[in-house]
Amino acid sequence: MSKFDILTKYIPMIQTDSFGEWVIDKENDGTPEHPIQMPFVGYSEMVSNFIDDVYTFEESNKNMELTRYGDILKENGLEWRTDSMKDADVSSLNAQCVLALLMGAVRAERFCDGALLDFFKNGYMLKWLERLQSIE
Repeated sequence: MSKFDILTKYIPMIQTDSFGEWVIDKENDGTPEHPIQMPFVGYSEMVSNFIDDVYTFEESNKNMELTRYGDILKENGLEWRTDSMKDADVSSLNAQCVLALLMGAVRAERFCDGALLDFFKNGYMLKWLERLQSIE
């Protein structure tokens, strides 16, 4: 059993999951009596569990310093920006940097609703997890 199993176990699940969808309030009209709820992403159970496991992995592997994900990306010639992360050639990245990509994607959701959904839907999370699995 590998220390990355807590994350790589999601590879087959990602291939069949819908990840989530945008929830947009179409019932309320914006009046004080019926305020419109801001749009948000309702994530699937798989994505919610994945997020929890990313944080669990970080807590259990402090030596990887994943709270420094932005610095780790920068040290590897990447930026904590969607385009930079998506364009990353993961074939040569080490485990710490791949884990920093995963953490950066999870953290991006806190600042930009739907960021994580985009990483899942466009295959980046799968690509990064497959790289992590190949490193083992």
